[in-house]
Amino acid sequence: MSMIVDSKEILNKVKEVPLISSCASQLLQINNDPDHSLSDLVNIIKHDSALTANILKVVNSAAFGGRAHVTAIERAVALLGENIVVGIALTDTAAALFTNRLTGYAGEEGSLAHHDLKCAVAAKKIAGHAKKVIHADSAFTCGLLHDIGKAILSNFLKGATGKLVNAIDAGKLKDFPDAEQKLFGVDHAYVGYEIAKHWNLPEPILSTIRYHHKPSEADDELKPIVYSVHLGDMIASMSGSSSGADSMYCSLDSGYTEFIDLTNDDLGLIMMESIQEYEKIKLSFGDKGDD
Repeated sequence: MSMIVDSKEILNKVKEVPLISSCASQLLQINNDPDHSLSDLVNIIKHDSALTANILKVVNSAAFGGRAHVTAIERAVALLGENIVVGIALTDTAAALFTNRLTGYAGEEGSLAHHDLKCAVAAKKIAGHAKKVIHADSAFTCGLLHDIGKAILSNFLKGATGKLVNAIDAGKLKDFPDAEQKLFGVDHAYVGYEIAKHWNLPEPILSTIRYHHKPSEADDELKPIVYSVHLGDMIASMSGSSSGADSMYCSLDSGYTEFIDLTNDDLGLIMMESIQEYEKIKLSFGDKGDD
């Protein structure tokens, strides 16, 4: 299958992606530090009036109702939890990427945000089963960002998705990331990695985005968290939150068993718990309705 678009044209689009806010960048950096505290986040958030207002709006919304009206940002952050707060900051500052309809993937409007959020929830739970200690909040953040490259690649895929699916079904291509690579010279994971570099994001976010479909290629020290997101990605798709036609055409790397200790019962429980938690918090990420 020949390339229809040079990869340079795609990667040039990455340079046009607006930078995330300084506040969001700092929150992501802190969230990846296992020694941080909630007060570290509050000290950044309180200097961003728009984010502060949005967090207070969320904590006082119907989704988190049943408590007295919250006016202090410290209380709001404590009630929501840092993952939701970081997610709000990220989806606010990069809303165009998360909410655009992934036409090239035959995805609905908001499907990327839905899928990424459920992956993040599942990845955090899977991290608790890692044979090596993983910072669970970092796994959540990595899951939230893992498919961001689709927001760019989608426009280049228009009109080609059906042909790629047929080629995979016929055994001519391994899976959808392989199809992207053959078509463009890059897949959505690599494009996402380039966006993360453009945003100056730290490890393990960079490697998790780049290798979430090929976790065995990540550095050994990062494989546990990359496999956590890899599995979270699969769980999100299997539980009804796909980001498009590619979701059921991605391969499971069974090598996760070397790094993650999970039984089939564990996986079933994580899927159920992830669905429940996702339903609880999705409104805080700007959800406007069902998937």
